[in-house]
Amino acid sequence: MAGRPSDGTPSASGDEAQPSTPSISDEEWQKFVQDAERDTASALKEPSARARMVTERLRRQDARGELPPGWRTGPAWQEMHGTTARRRRLWAFLGVPLAVAVAVVAVRPSLIPGDPFGSAASPVQDAAPSPLPVETAAPTAAPAEADPDTPTPARPFAGSPAARWADGEAGITTPAATPVGNLSKAQVEQALRQTRRLLVDANLDPATLRGERPETALDVIEPRQRELVDLLTTALRKPDKKHDPLWMFSRFDPAEVRLAGDVVKTRGRMTFEKGENASVVVHADYTFVYPLVREGSDEVARTIVRRVLDVRVSDPARYQVTPGKIIVVRFDQEIGNSACDSYDGYLHPQFDSAPPAGAAPTGPTTDPYDRSKGIPEDRRDECRVVSRT
Repeated sequence: MAGRPSDGTPSASGDEAQPSTPSISDEEWQKFVQDAERDTASALKEPSARARMVTERLRRQDARGELPPGWRTGPAWQEMHGTTARRRRLWAFLGVPLAVAVAVVAVRPSLIPGDPFGSAASPVQDAAPSPLPVETAAPTAAPAEADPDTPTPARPFAGSPAARWADGEAGITTPAATPVGNLSKAQVEQALRQTRRLLVDANLDPATLRGERPETALDVIEPRQRELVDLLTTALRKPDKKHDPLWMFSRFDPAEVRLAGDVVKTRGRMTFEKGENASVVVHADYTFVYPLVREGSDEVARTIVRRVLDVRVSDPARYQVTPGKIIVVRFDQEIGNSACDSYDGYLHPQFDSAPPAGAAPTGPTTDPYDRSKGIPEDRRDECRVVSRT
């Protein structure tokens, strides 16, 4: 272990040093010693019974081949919130002697041969992590723990697996279309494109996120799905427990929070297959991570929303459907870090520095970043604790 150059005074370890020519002054040495000594959890919300009933009705109607009447096959997640346990970085202290050695070298780098510190150019600090490749299959496990770090407005995804995810719309990619049954490649392409439009407008559009009406998302839904259209219209106008816009849309109260920056992280995949009734069924499974701050504060909280969506497009030559529109047959959701039992139509993230809002979560602890599991059918009314945000 390197130590202080001997000058006839006791070393940091307490041993007597042999006299020699001083390499630094006593005043510098004392300052080094003093400096060295001085430097020596959120909830997961799930679909309500009302949402499950709607989703199940959609599934049954779809199975019977009843084309627009069905409109909700999947539960819509409502009651999620929990506490987050954000892991903080722990620093190990190696003792005064090593700290002193580092201090000496910092002032006298010539004591070490060569150029160990790369004086020609310093490495870039906090380089952006390398992005993940596009998700092409269902994950088999939850993402690994990210390096423990505290998010800031400048680095809102620090300490989150989402730091390596795609930004916004770039994370919603469509597969290459092929003909399906009686439907041409162009018709399948349109089904994929309209599904993407719904996802983008419902979860990423800035106007939707601040609580405005998601006109594009509503416009791509088959108008003959009157029950679904009416439900969503009522939910947006006057939300309550039985009419919750969060079943389909991500919304935050602009008087309470705003996005930290302009990036929402996105990860997931879209697939399609031949369905019944001369149709193509598009399956979408995406997770969105929203970094948020309160007015007058630099503290960042993240809300994580996973949406699973199934839509169908049938051959308009054989069925009474509106060309260019999609029939929603399932919409499920999981929401991590939003107040439990809140039905005002907004997501309410929990901040570490604020007192808990809403009811306390009662369900088991869940990782909102784990995309390897489906949405559990038997726990959809629970508001669960999240393991991380």
